[in-house]
Amino acid sequence: MGLRNSNSTKQVTAFILTGFQLPQPVEVFVFTVLLLVFLLTIAGNVTIITLVCLDQRLQTPMYFFLCNLSLMEIFFVLSITPKLLVNLISRNKSISFLGCAIQCYFYFFLGASEIIIIALMAFDRYVAICHPLRYSIIMNGRVCTCLISICWVSGCLSMLGPMFLLFHLPFCGSNIIDHFFCDYAPTVRLSCSDSIPFLLTLESVLSAVMLFSSMSVTALSYLYICTTVLHMHSTNGWQKTFSTCASHITVASIFYGSAIFMYSLPSQGRSQDVQKAMAVLTGVVTPLLNPFIYSLRNEKVKEAFRDCVKKQKFALRKD
Repeated sequence: MGLRNSNSTKQVTAFILTGFQLPQPVEVFVFTVLLLVFLLTIAGNVTIITLVCLDQRLQTPMYFFLCNLSLMEIFFVLSITPKLLVNLISRNKSISFLGCAIQCYFYFFLGASEIIIIALMAFDRYVAICHPLRYSIIMNGRVCTCLISICWVSGCLSMLGPMFLLFHLPFCGSNIIDHFFCDYAPTVRLSCSDSIPFLLTLESVLSAVMLFSSMSVTALSYLYICTTVLHMHSTNGWQKTFSTCASHITVASIFYGSAIFMYSLPSQGRSQDVQKAMAVLTGVVTPLLNPFIYSLRNEKVKEAFRDCVKKQKFALRKD
């Protein structure tokens, strides 16, 4: 199954994703929950993008970056969740070699882009709070477009090398991946190459470098922000600063925490079930939280949403 003969050697042409290996009634329940989460994630992030595009008050650098983050989240859940949902209710849990390569690439490309954009959003808050008079000059449209282009392109290019090496490995043994998607490490371990230790180390080093760089920019930005806030004599100024940063700090904390656990800490001694649970948190639950965190803790977003609903109601009554 999923194998072909080549010079008397079995060559893998497809993989089997074992998923969660739960009893069927439980899998149906998990399918229902994950389907609901998936639909809410798409709806929430599409709402954020729509509000930013339609409401003039939200057309600032901060919401421009938020709009791109929401777009990344949509593509991110689309890269793994549909296949996960199909596998939960289907007996055929196979994925083609090409499909596995595409899924793995987009999962890590979008993850890398999110790491970068989290740092960019922290830098934006630093400029807005520490250099308010020069904010519109520093973070002008051209600069924001350039920064977000670097974010997407860097995420795209950073994953080309590892993915090229991974899917040019010889796979001549088992084709069963003990996961619900084509994760890098479980796929590498199926290879019959001597390069497995090198590729696993490459993944850990690359993940650690990207995370450390992003966290450094974020931490440094908030260090300067805290220094500026401490020099404020107005309590109102403190509250305003906190309200503009609270959503980003919450999202960044969740993102960094789960990413560190998943890809930067040694996985030896950690069960595959724990890995799968963390992957669900990172790849399915976290993208759902982001739009709700920003909408519930941000007055401008809530106002824009209320105005949008009022306009829609008015339009329906008029018709």
